[in-house]
Amino acid sequence: MSEEITIDIFNHLVTLAALELDEEQAAYLHHELNQQLKAIQELAAVPLDADVKPTTHGITYNQASSPPLRDDTWQPHPNPEEILEQAPQVVDHYIVVPDIPHEKLD
Repeated sequence: MSEEITIDIFNHLVTLAALELDEEQAAYLHHELNQQLKAIQELAAVPLDADVKPTTHGITYNQASSPPLRDDTWQPHPNPEEILEQAPQVVDHYIVVPDIPHEKLD
């Protein structure tokens, strides 16, 4: 498999992502994306038996040999105002995030 991200597809992705790239940044990102695609294609070419299940980690979790998972507990930040001061816009202690325009893709 020798698929590559063409410059037309790359430009379309840049437009969809609303990125503002100069020529040098675009050339770099285009090259890096193609390198990542090449690595994915190399991994896809590795022969595997049909009964090998996909995993999210190379080593399965085993309670006997792994430390116990920690409890997922809420811990308040000592100074939440410090975090809110860094946000560009805050209303009633909530960070306001600008709307992202969505387009229906064919």
